[in-house]
Amino acid sequence: MDESIRLRCLTIAAYMIEHHATVRQAARVFGISKSSVHKDMGERLPHIDQRLSSQVSALMCYNKAVRHLRGGAATKARYSRA
Repeated sequence: MDESIRLRCLTIAAYMIEHHATVRQAARVFGISKSSVHKDMGERLPHIDQRLSSQVSALMCYNKAVRHLRGGAATKARYSRA
């Protein structure tokens, strides 16, 4: 694996854990696609750092579990402004 990709994986993982970021937020900050973040966190990170990978995986599972709540809050906020 290329060293730049390895460093990107570690940097994104650290950012996601530190900021409790979603995949979309991390992709926006690092200027890459959501697909790249998913591939980095799901396929590449377990080969680089298993402990960090398990933390990111738990965060991504949590984000998936509460995404319907975030979507509802965003919709409520959008229509309450109008």
